Amino acid sequence: MWNLADKEIESRLFIGSALYPSPQIMTDAIKASGSDVVTVSLRRQSQDSGNQNIFWDCIKELDINILPNTAGCHSVKEAVTTAQMARELFGTHWIKLEVIGDEYSLQPDPFALLEATRELISQGFEVFPYCTDDLVLCEKLAEAGCRILMPWGAPIGTGKGLINPYALKTLRQRMPDLTLVVDAGIGAPSHAALALEMGYDAVLLNTAVAQSPDPVTMARGFKAAVAAGRYAYEAGIMPEKDLAQPSTPTLGTPFWHQHS
Repeated sequence: MWNLADKEIESRLFIGSALYPSPQIMTDAIKASGSDVVTVSLRRQSQDSGNQNIFWDCIKELDINILPNTAGCHSVKEAVTTAQMARELFGTHWIKLEVIGDEYSLQPDPFALLEATRELISQGFEVFPYCTDDLVLCEKLAEAGCRILMPWGAPIGTGKGLINPYALKTLRQRMPDLTLVVDAGIGAPSHAALALEMGYDAVLLNTAVAQSPDPVTMARGFKAAVAAGRYAYEAGIMPEKDLAQPSTPTLGTPFWHQHS
């Protein structure tokens, strides 16, 4: 078990609820992932009341923590208003804060993100900001009161994995006491394992599972990968070396002579 904000959870895999072929497959995949946290988009679920009811029945059945997000927001005002609506609808002060600055890459707007973060924290929200891996921005978000940061591995939905491992490692080293979650761009279980090996506390993903030909089996794969990555981090990964070293040393090894 580990602490996420004000709650104690077990899994280090957070999972999204969008893009699945059906509500039943979504439910089965999230259960298979073992996740304790599911992200939900207020905008997407509010468009059709009939679909929303089916969706909510599935979400309630999961009985796990809901992390609403402000997906699709492009301004501070829009993000703050959406967060306020999400708090009323979902009954949680948790919010995954997204303020998009570029439509092509879906890169967060760092200036609007910081401003919205300050406003929401002043209103009592636990803000989970979706941000880039920029060290200075992350420091400013922490100074604003964030206990959790969610830097991207790569742009949303690209599946490129951790495109800047150096920056992610730097964040982990410089912010040892913050909860860090790699969010976005993870496409394969190996990407998730690498993030956990670096010492990241968790990963958040959606497309890699939801758009897989077999979401349930892929969810199981990510569950195993996250566990493996965390075990490796806790055990301590061997350092890389330039020279080969035999796993069985020759010193002290008996030399057997064959006699004719």
